[in-house]
Amino acid sequence: MPAYRPLITGTRHIVSAGHHAAAHAGFSILEAGGNAIDAGVAAGIAVEVLQTDRVNFAGVAPIMIYLAEQKKVVNIDGLGTWPRAVTPDYFIKRHGGKIPSGLLRTVVPAAPDAWITALEQFGTMSFADVASAAIRFARNGFPMHAFMADYIRSHEKEYRRWPSTAEVFLPNGQPPVVGELFVQRDLGRTLQYMVDQEKAAHAKGGRAAGLKGARAAFYEGDIAATIVKYHKENGGLLSAEDMSQFRVRLEKPLKTTFGGIDLYACGPWCQGPVLPQALSVLSGYDLKAVGHNTPEYIHLVVEALKLAFADRHRYYGDPNFVNVPMNTLLSPEYAAGRRQMIRSGEAWPEMPPAGDAGPAAQHRLPEPTLGEPAPAADTSYACVIDRFGNAFSATPSDASSETPVIPGTGLCPSSRGSQSWCDPRLPASVAPGKRPRLTPSPALTLKDGKVYMPFGSPGNDIQPQAMVQFFLNVVAFGMDPQAAVEAPRFATYSFPGSSEPHAYHPGRLNLEARIPKDTGEKLSRLGHKIAWWPEVEFRAGAICAIRVNPQTGLLEGAADPRRPAYAVGW
Repeated sequence: MPAYRPLITGTRHIVSAGHHAAAHAGFSILEAGGNAIDAGVAAGIAVEVLQTDRVNFAGVAPIMIYLAEQKKVVNIDGLGTWPRAVTPDYFIKRHGGKIPSGLLRTVVPAAPDAWITALEQFGTMSFADVASAAIRFARNGFPMHAFMADYIRSHEKEYRRWPSTAEVFLPNGQPPVVGELFVQRDLGRTLQYMVDQEKAAHAKGGRAAGLKGARAAFYEGDIAATIVKYHKENGGLLSAEDMSQFRVRLEKPLKTTFGGIDLYACGPWCQGPVLPQALSVLSGYDLKAVGHNTPEYIHLVVEALKLAFADRHRYYGDPNFVNVPMNTLLSPEYAAGRRQMIRSGEAWPEMPPAGDAGPAAQHRLPEPTLGEPAPAADTSYACVIDRFGNAFSATPSDASSETPVIPGTGLCPSSRGSQSWCDPRLPASVAPGKRPRLTPSPALTLKDGKVYMPFGSPGNDIQPQAMVQFFLNVVAFGMDPQAAVEAPRFATYSFPGSSEPHAYHPGRLNLEARIPKDTGEKLSRLGHKIAWWPEVEFRAGAICAIRVNPQTGLLEGAADPRRPAYAVGW
């Protein structure tokens, strides 16, 4: 299939991100002498301005980094915790076992600390350097793009719930139109305040002190005080202590090997393990012989994903609160046992049983959800490889339609509490100080001990599904990254969704319309409930990736045309 876009190739450095101006912001940092971490943070903060419908500076930002000199992969969780004031039965007693939209979904904003921690420990530049493009986009505005305009228009009712939100996202009382300059002055002032505090602290103690000053401006200074005051006055739970004592965690990434490629994923505090678990099951098949996107291939991949999602539901949660048997879940023996659950001539009509990996609470699945799966308010992505061989992979997120803008700040503090469950028997349930089970989960791969390919996607529960398909397109089928990004996709909804109200569509399988109709008919005969997406569908994810070509050594950047993602480099 001819690609819609060219493969971006280079010898020096490449950035791929969810918006072209974010990619350019990161590229400018590389050209100014910064490393992949500096550039990735710049691209990530820029995305939080350029796609504030789906990504927020006060949201989440899980990060994966490869340090070439140390030959080491590190993971920053970039995920906030539930406020201390919540209790495990809080939503059962007050809201009928539902987590309502609005302030009560708020967990501690983690993205600012994630970006600053990445800079502090692995970068070379200041917060002012890497935030300069984002401040310009916020203060001076950027041309409204179609993807964001469509989202705001389709969620206009939600944006009108809070005057402070409508003031930003419905300028002049109406959804913005494509090409209109979209300005976020309060957000620009918030970022500039952090820069000013950094400069004051830097003058006294150098770069490290400056970064601490920027962080303190958000978590202890005027920004924190404004957020906490609004929560106190409007029935929220976030406190000054929640903010000031929060720190992101450096996590040990998970690792699996497939086709000679070492794949690193985030831990079970998010859905990151779905990717290596599904690949471990699929490693037992000769996928190339089965054939790309044949009915047999789609069936195998979908059933493997269902098995991983079943384990996600039963076992994944914040390891600081629940015992997640990851060593078992990622073992070859466990994968071999799960592989036996895949039936070549019959699809599981619902989510299959979870594997026996250790003690876990029994829980009835929710009733099937009627109607179409609702598009999730999701995410973006950015990755970088620099001239030193360092790599950066991050999936910042948190939509602006689910919780109010805090007046005067331009911020919607993280509504990621929506990805917790109210049933205390489940591993991903609500508890004070606990992390929700996050969907954003970047990945990074090595080959022969050197960076091979950072990649990731938005898409809520579709993220690992798009990532599995892209990875297999490259590794099993030999596609170049851009062709692998653009290949037709499919997605199952046969599991309880991560986000409130945790919709469940047993047997549902969506196919992009570029997949032949007879393929869909054969899958239907296997028991899959087939539904069709358009030929190029944004709900199928939006992969960005950069590969080091093992034959030529060239960098190859790819970006998904399903959304406004672009790669820049040379």
